[in-house]
Amino acid sequence: MVNKIYVKQIRSPIRRPGVQRKILKGLGLNKMNKISELIDTPSVRGMINKISHLVQVVEK
Repeated sequence: MVNKIYVKQIRSPIRRPGVQRKILKGLGLNKMNKISELIDTPSVRGMINKISHLVQVVEK
């Protein structure tokens, strides 16, 4: 069984570095309160840790 993780964008990428904007796009997030369903891998966890101030892990 594949573990899934749900990530919700809680803050805007306005006035943030370009790297953080690219990470949001890589996670499939581009609008406020959007939820993206991702496979729980170390690379995805690392991306979430880099922008933890912009996203929130949601339980479903």
